[in-house]
Amino acid sequence: MKKILFLIISGLTISVSHSQEVSDAVRYAQDNLTGTARFRAMSGAFGAVGGDLSSLSVNPAGSAIFLNNQVAITFSNQNIKNNSSYFGTQTSDKDNSFILNQAGGVFVFNDRNNKSGWNKIAIGASYENTNNFNNNTYSAGTNPTRSIDGYFLAYANYGNGGAPVPGQFVEIGDKEPITNRYGFLGSNLPNSQYPNLSGFSAQQAMLGYQGFIINADDENNPNSTYSTNVPAGGNFYQDNIISERGYNSKVSFNIATSYKDRIYLGANLNVHVTDYRRSSSFYEENDNPLVPAPTISNLTFNNELYTYGNGFSFQLGAIGKVTEAFRLGIAYESNTWYELYDEVHQSLYTLTETSGGQGVEYTLNPDYVNVYESYTLQTPGKFTFSGAYIFGKSGLISIDYAIKDYGNTKFKPNSGGFGGLNNDISDQMTSNGELRVGAEYKIKRLSLRGGYRFEGSPYKNKTTIGDLNSYSGGLGYNFGGTKLDLAYSYAERKTSQGFFATGLTDPANITSKLNNVSLSLLFEL
Repeated sequence: MKKILFLIISGLTISVSHSQEVSDAVRYAQDNLTGTARFRAMSGAFGAVGGDLSSLSVNPAGSAIFLNNQVAITFSNQNIKNNSSYFGTQTSDKDNSFILNQAGGVFVFNDRNNKSGWNKIAIGASYENTNNFNNNTYSAGTNPTRSIDGYFLAYANYGNGGAPVPGQFVEIGDKEPITNRYGFLGSNLPNSQYPNLSGFSAQQAMLGYQGFIINADDENNPNSTYSTNVPAGGNFYQDNIISERGYNSKVSFNIATSYKDRIYLGANLNVHVTDYRRSSSFYEENDNPLVPAPTISNLTFNNELYTYGNGFSFQLGAIGKVTEAFRLGIAYESNTWYELYDEVHQSLYTLTETSGGQGVEYTLNPDYVNVYESYTLQTPGKFTFSGAYIFGKSGLISIDYAIKDYGNTKFKPNSGGFGGLNNDISDQMTSNGELRVGAEYKIKRLSLRGGYRFEGSPYKNKTTIGDLNSYSGGLGYNFGGTKLDLAYSYAERKTSQGFFATGLTDPANITSKLNNVSLSLLFEL
């Protein structure tokens, strides 16, 4: 009988990272619309407006628009509901979270005697939660043709035969480096994703084998092919529960200046911090006819991913007054260079049964976490073009259009095993546009605001992640030296993604509805 065995990674001797996917790149390349309540109420259309702390995240020249020193803090409540459809079965799940969304300040230094025309310098610092990852998704349904066995077979059978015979596995407690035992495993996976050695791909094949989901066709052949141990017949009930927690945040240091209050120039240096946890639990069962040999009746496959790290980017921007009422703006946001770390824990529980009625449960839940070496992720830069018309002291209307090429997202080093994945990103991802329109109308001390936002799909197929449509509104009241702002925004987006990147890729179609309420308190100093 097979022993319960597991992959041991001795220290950090493995130079290849865990199995990143295209979706991982998109997660860190995308930003949600966050910031002050005024900024959110107008859907972030502030590239040519300035004068708001969150406008610096669009165009750093906006701090030079401020007339006085200002500090602000914003809290947000986010509610997200995911409606899922998987082979006709409708399910839903939701999550609610309360976060510190934004905090920061701008300090303005005027030089009234400067004859050169450069009459103002503004310095600012701000914190923003650029992406709140808190989310729950539940999908369930009966797959008529595919089982999860395809996932494990994809790793076991690729290239030179995949998984080794039982004696080549590393037993629990054995600290011998994995290169001595099954270094060839996973070496020929598609797209050169795992060159020379991949602990992750080896582990997937091994889990499937030790959990009796797949069997070696020849137990005495180290390069044996593998076959499924799931009974034929189709109609596999499957459900997948995903819980995500964490954030992507940005701390910005800003400086800006103005020339005769007609031309405004600014720059940001940004430090990014990410902390992301994803727990998924996949369950499958079938009622297909049993045979004398043991076959899989049901299984639970758990995956826990923890990704953390930091990054750096910079921004440049300019705003020009064409007339006293009409402004134009342009801004550039550089690539963000992240250094990230992954930690992975997996467990598998299976039940085999025979036609004779004998059932055996197998548990593979080692007390180990696979810690992988750091890697670099370069997310794409962005250009933003803006226009605004100011109606004196009674209001304004503004529009921003941003362009970002997600196909330029890259994992590095390219020679370290990411070449194939980067090719996948280039093949699947595309340049997208984001349109933001906002308006504000003032009635004495009261301000009424509204906005609309459209963001195109970052995928060429337009379905893996669809277009986003968002509407927003809000109000603010000026008490003099203190301002209080409230905003509400609604966003909806459809996605279509498989439970796994290979083997079992049938998608669940999910409609995500995001409701957000933000409250800002501002002080003019």
